[in-house]
Amino acid sequence: MAAMMALLHSAGPQRPFAPPFLKDGDLIVSHVANILFYLGPRLGLVPEDEGLRHVANALQLTIVDLVAEVHDTHHPIDPALHFEDQREAARARSAAFLDHRLPKYLTHFAQVLEHGPKSRRWLLGAAPSYVDLSLFQVIEGLHYAFPRAMKGFATRYPALAGLRDAVRERPNIARYLASERRIPFNESGIFRHYPELDQESP
Repeated sequence: MAAMMALLHSAGPQRPFAPPFLKDGDLIVSHVANILFYLGPRLGLVPEDEGLRHVANALQLTIVDLVAEVHDTHHPIDPALHFEDQREAARARSAAFLDHRLPKYLTHFAQVLEHGPKSRRWLLGAAPSYVDLSLFQVIEGLHYAFPRAMKGFATRYPALAGLRDAVRERPNIARYLASERRIPFNESGIFRHYPELDQESP
């Protein structure tokens, strides 16, 4: 914590605005999409083709937009206010998100996944990438936050359901999900379950 705070209070163009950020030697990389763009090639979690690496980054940035909209369902006015202080606005924002925005995002990712060989399970080709892992986490979070809206997800988006299952079944991921390291979704994170914000899918 002390090392992190020292970097947050440092000077210069590399000073991060907020966590998360990565320090690799003298280099500081901030923002989730930027960190993944940096780590992906080093961990073998992105295709070698440079063009596809930019496609991966674009997909990850779209996930960032989706996650921001999920956050705004429960904090639509001010993140500094408690949910209870903006409940009515949150109801309206959640209804709009579930009716219009979420289907657009899920349809987009489904169409990306469905474009190509029928046997393909991953967004960028024959091997999983960091984008698949990110999308898995988002789908899990959506099921936690909006169980009624996500009912029938596998029927409406079979390709995305297949991706979710394929990630979950990877041996290292399966071990992680079953371990104490996997932090359960809760009402302090981005994906929060407030029953009054959930609704049946349109």
